[in-house]
Amino acid sequence: MRRDAKTGPGQLPESLLTQINDCGFFPQLVTDSVALTVGSEPVDAFLVHHEATFAPEGIGRHLSVLVLTATRLIVSHTDEHADDPAGNTAISSTESVPLRLLGAIALTRVVSKPEKFGSAGAETVETWLTLSWNTVRRIEIEPASCGDPSCTADHGFQGSDVAEDMVIRMSPVSDGAGNVAMLVAFGTALQQRVR
Repeated sequence: MRRDAKTGPGQLPESLLTQINDCGFFPQLVTDSVALTVGSEPVDAFLVHHEATFAPEGIGRHLSVLVLTATRLIVSHTDEHADDPAGNTAISSTESVPLRLLGAIALTRVVSKPEKFGSAGAETVETWLTLSWNTVRRIEIEPASCGDPSCTADHGFQGSDVAEDMVIRMSPVSDGAGNVAMLVAFGTALQQRVR
């Protein structure tokens, strides 16, 4: 199907197109998937994350593109299709999440030498962004206890139900300081947008 210039990849910022192309992972497919969902809406912020995935079949590649518009968070995922014995297919999907449906947005930073934060002595070692919009829920179950260390009775189990739809984790060592800074900027922009 042919699209007019209004909804084509030309609507995506040049810096986003460059980052997708630099990953070298099916850039035309990824660009088309993101552009289809963004449509004619202006892009306010974006994040590109390319990572290895581990499965019993071996190591694969995964590319996530997050785009923030005035009304939505667009999440695009592209993976190598591990079930294809010839290895020449990919799966690309996009999700459009209205901002009003976003839950908690957590931005977590691990900092070495926190007493020197703000100076050259401190360093961000790892950063992750956790997003929830109640599509995926995780249940954590553990044995319950009564608090008495000598008690041997079976108190059953206790658990918590946690919404966690996506976690993006980066470090300066593996992803580069520039990408970590982009993760922080995107996470901060998203936190400020969610009400």
